[in-house]
Amino acid sequence: MGTSRDLYVLVIALFFSILFPELSSLPDPSFYDYLRESGLPAGIVPKGVTNFSIDIKTGRFTVALPVPCDAKFENQFHFDYNISGVLSDGRIGNLSGVTQKELFLWFAVKGIHVDPESSGLIHFDVGVADKQLSLSLFESPRDCSAAESDLHTKESGDIQSIFGPPRNRWTVSS
Repeated sequence: MGTSRDLYVLVIALFFSILFPELSSLPDPSFYDYLRESGLPAGIVPKGVTNFSIDIKTGRFTVALPVPCDAKFENQFHFDYNISGVLSDGRIGNLSGVTQKELFLWFAVKGIHVDPESSGLIHFDVGVADKQLSLSLFESPRDCSAAESDLHTKESGDIQSIFGPPRNRWTVSS
């Protein structure tokens, strides 16, 4: 009984994949696509995301980079192997894995949000202050140079940082 129905569904699926091959070959959205859809610039995460997972319902995400790295905007930023947080409309909360250098000190970036008044500013919450930078600096993902040392990050004890990023492909959950 169930076999003829399964065969029918398989034939229909095959028919549509032959008739509309572009539907089956659409690329999966990248993490940068999710950032843009949330009203954030893609450049707040450097080039080189190897894996990511995102829960569409809660916005909770994890991003993996091949190596910890540094990128220069107006200030120096450091990105760990793993970056995680909660993505919502125009903001990232509960952020971990990103630090920002201010003068000679490194501060963990706790959150990021775009100024809602269209002032062209993006805000980085480093706990003790709210650093404002031009939104145009973060329009597209930048190259990130491998970090020489992981000493300036507070998450250096993270076991994932010691052994590198996970090797499996992460998925999007809904």
